[in-house]
Amino acid sequence: MAKTSSSSVFLVLLLLFAFEEERERGVMMVAEARTCESQSHKFKGRCMSENNCGLVCRNEGFTGGTCRGFRGRCFCTRNC
Repeated sequence: MAKTSSSSVFLVLLLLFAFEEERERGVMMVAEARTCESQSHKFKGRCMSENNCGLVCRNEGFTGGTCRGFRGRCFCTRNC
């Protein structure tokens, strides 16, 4: 039984990481809020301050930005 439970937990974690990787690859559109997101091309390092992320994103032509994911990536946002 313990072997089955640990296998299930491993599978769930694997799926979560795969989803995060897929989300970080390109532009993602959220239909409800009509907000488009794209990973910042100019932000360097781990995103720990949403204020810094937002400033970099505004310089890239977006309206703001947020820190996302386990690896701390900066994602820029704008209205679609």
